[in-house]
Amino acid sequence: MAAVVPARMERLGCKLAASALVLATLSSPRPAGAQSPELEAAYVVLGPQGPVARAVLAQASGCPAITIDGAQRPMNVRALPDATFPVLVCELPIPAGAASASVENSPLPLPKATLMSIAAFGDTGCRLKAAKAATKSANAADDEDSGKFQDCNNPALWPFAQVAQSVADAKPDLVIHVGDYLYRESACPPGDAGCARSPYGDDWPTWKADFFAPAAPALLAAPWIAVRGNHEICRRAGPGYFRLLDPTPAQATPAQTPPPCLDLIPQFTVTLADQSFIILDSSNAADACPCDPARYAAEFATMKPKPGTWLLTHRPVWGFGPRRRTVNATLQEALAKWNGKLPDGIAFALAGHIHVVEVLSFADKRSPQFVLGTGGTLLAGKIKANLNGETIAGRRVAYGRSDHRFGFAMIEPAEGGWAATFHDTSSAKLFSCKIAAGQIGCD
Repeated sequence: MAAVVPARMERLGCKLAASALVLATLSSPRPAGAQSPELEAAYVVLGPQGPVARAVLAQASGCPAITIDGAQRPMNVRALPDATFPVLVCELPIPAGAASASVENSPLPLPKATLMSIAAFGDTGCRLKAAKAATKSANAADDEDSGKFQDCNNPALWPFAQVAQSVADAKPDLVIHVGDYLYRESACPPGDAGCARSPYGDDWPTWKADFFAPAAPALLAAPWIAVRGNHEICRRAGPGYFRLLDPTPAQATPAQTPPPCLDLIPQFTVTLADQSFIILDSSNAADACPCDPARYAAEFATMKPKPGTWLLTHRPVWGFGPRRRTVNATLQEALAKWNGKLPDGIAFALAGHIHVVEVLSFADKRSPQFVLGTGGTLLAGKIKANLNGETIAGRRVAYGRSDHRFGFAMIEPAEGGWAATFHDTSSAKLFSCKIAAGQIGCD
């Protein structure tokens, strides 16, 4: 036995050395004359540390150089290729004040000194989900949406590509995606022409089909805040989210490549042109039951927003489903355990998760909220009731409105607050709202 242990240690040492060699090779700039890889995606995500440039490459022998203000810098490895993600993911934080950046001759959008327009939407992937046995889970929306297969091959029935192009045409200074990127969880049924040949599962072919290919124009239009959704929890597409969209730079070591999937990302703040956004990871916050509210009460308690801050989270703190069921029990109980309302300084909340648009303000002047779940995935049933005067968690809705059409919101500064215009997939105006302290009014 004594001779076996050193042999195992020797083999382990060889494996670690080999991993280090692979990482060193991929971390090094490509030699002159090397074959160019295929740039699958290039984009900028925003985190607490600022903007981070990302590049996803196929057939890459190493990370490319990024050109920032005319000077080339080597990018770092974020995730090595593997069987499910046969692509190299590279990244580099962009210094504050940088005026230009590009990867493989592809210009990258950088933060601007002023923030004049924000595009916001969520829930964009094409739903492919096989039916499952009837359950009564804490996330009833997941049960209701099983057994549904969207026509991914029909742009009219899965219009995310058109939404992304319309967003790009609007030339926003910032894009906010409020979560749920990957919906292709099951194989397309045999004989279903609407989704024939679609990939599915948490792998690169599916992420490319469901998000990166259709989102390409919007990814090149502006930097993104990419909120995590419940479709990106660890047992679903969480590993892909952390590899591709989570904004925290990875530690480029063999033991931590790809980045690990976390059940809860601690809340953090993104500041862009003096506007602050707090991002709350509500991906695991159960809708129907107040499950583990203390965890989220602690998240609210650690927030230190300055006046005018936006809260960005996937699951709405307050929202109505198509059957007038309200969400989210966990977040509402978390607030009750803390001080009953969002932290002082949060002026406005954006969320997704419910596949409609909702505009809500409250009689007690707490933070108004938009639900923006119409970016492309299968829409929920219409909310036919008048939401004015309804109650959520004992709070009366002073103004409520819903809409049941695919599209996105453009939000711009206005006197006394913000103005939001809701557009359909082709950019036609649906309606507009004015956001002021504790209230919303729409045309």
